[in-house]
Amino acid sequence: MLLHLIRHGQTDSNVNHLLDTAHPGAPLNWTGLGQAETLVQRLAGAEIEAVFSSDLVRAVQTATPLAAARGLEVVQDRRFREIPAGVEEMNPDWDRYTRMLLRWIEDMEHTIEGGESGNQVLARFDAGVAEIASVHRSAVIVSHGAMLGVWLTMRGGVDPSVVGRLDNTAVIVLDGHPGSGWEIISLAEL
Repeated sequence: MLLHLIRHGQTDSNVNHLLDTAHPGAPLNWTGLGQAETLVQRLAGAEIEAVFSSDLVRAVQTATPLAAARGLEVVQDRRFREIPAGVEEMNPDWDRYTRMLLRWIEDMEHTIEGGESGNQVLARFDAGVAEIASVHRSAVIVSHGAMLGVWLTMRGGVDPSVVGRLDNTAVIVLDGHPGSGWEIISLAEL
């Protein structure tokens, strides 16, 4: 299957460097709304059968113009949500959150209060991808920076330093299947 992973467009929480991971989350700001619109042209030639997104507002708003241009509905799925910051929610200091993500390299059960372990995060995202792959040959998933970075590191074999900071509306294209693994087709949008 051909899988397009896209980080949502810009929000004021991004601009203010706030750990905004809880539902419903911040909406796109004007820049983010423009970024969402440009995805229509950026992906004009791409084969896309379905458009999925996290159920956080910013992801749905990012996916909507692309889905509408293709005559598709955005399928909202909570499994594609951001990695929860727990007690660090809305904190401008990302140190503890970042340390948790890095610790997953050695201890996938580590978490912070109110958060999820690395195993829980991967299990939910993997389940969503597997369900999509069982039905579609190509799809888009609009998700979040940390979530995509961790999944690409663990499942796509991408070096963590490469995906450590995904820009808003970065597009990563993979080919493969959950059972056989993934090949990165394009990291050009990082």
